[in-house]
Amino acid sequence: MKALYGQNSPGEEMTFVFQERENLPPTRDHDVKVQVRACALSWVDTKLLSEIKLKKELVPVGREISGVVLEVGSKVTFFQPDDEVVGILPLDSEESGVCEVILVHEHYLVHKPEKVCWAEAAGTVRDGLRAYTALHYLCQVCPGSSVLVLDGASPFGTIAIQLAQHRGARVISTAHSLEDKQYLERLRSAGARVLDVSHGKMDLAESCLEETGGLGVDIVLDAGVRLYSAEDEPGSKSQLLPHKHDIITLLGVGGHWITTEKDLQLDPPDSHSLFLKGATVSFLNDEIWNLSNVQQGKYLDILCAPCAHQHFLLLHLRPQLDEPIPLYEAKVSMEIVQKNQARKRQVIQF
Repeated sequence: MKALYGQNSPGEEMTFVFQERENLPPTRDHDVKVQVRACALSWVDTKLLSEIKLKKELVPVGREISGVVLEVGSKVTFFQPDDEVVGILPLDSEESGVCEVILVHEHYLVHKPEKVCWAEAAGTVRDGLRAYTALHYLCQVCPGSSVLVLDGASPFGTIAIQLAQHRGARVISTAHSLEDKQYLERLRSAGARVLDVSHGKMDLAESCLEETGGLGVDIVLDAGVRLYSAEDEPGSKSQLLPHKHDIITLLGVGGHWITTEKDLQLDPPDSHSLFLKGATVSFLNDEIWNLSNVQQGKYLDILCAPCAHQHFLLLHLRPQLDEPIPLYEAKVSMEIVQKNQARKRQVIQF
């Protein structure tokens, strides 16, 4: 039985290898043995792993899984054999989701709705977790709120747009290409607005203020921001990303800026502008639920929110998935994901 791992090499990009696994250890009291049917691939944050002392030579790859329960430990109360489950493996898991059979602690799994296919379940759970964390816990999105979702055609942006619209918010999203714009036009419901920033000529702040009658946007979900002027920005930084000053300018009074920019730097004038608006900045780190056992109940509640409400998922949340990938192509697909070159969620199907 093979499993996929990332191999750390000093000064080099992570490479991915299949390792032959021995038989699984005996099922412990709270373990659930799962036959994996689908596993979504996500970028491995090696810097975060190093910061929390989890960096190792071989890193298990593939954490968002869906599958069938084969066996349960003696103290497992949530599941029985033949149950269909979905979940996210913890950061310190020794198991690779790109493997036919794995052991998972019961607290990292929830039941999968019967009508949701394996690939959609695995491909939705992480982005559903992130969107729910952002729009429910970091800010209280409500009917009539204006929400700006940057790079709305990304897998996370797609789910965030649909969740915000489900809550009754007015959504503005940006598209990074004509293809993205066409996709968002098909995805959006009546009243949503798509801003095409691919040509670099659109003034995002001005457009958002115009859309909101000069009041500004209530909630901003970014996909990274530029911290410096164009000539000072590192070459790897996408010029399609807005500058931090644009975000601050378009943010309304009492607004919420939810950022994925882990190295965000605010200068005193930036902080003063946010102070005058009574606005807040929150950092979206969906791994925080895994890093604090105290939050386990809330974490499971979030996992259920995108997945357990069948009608909500089937009718409102359509993940941005690529075609299911066979196991033998998992290594190549993970290399693409790690380089941030995949525009759709990559899912391995067994």
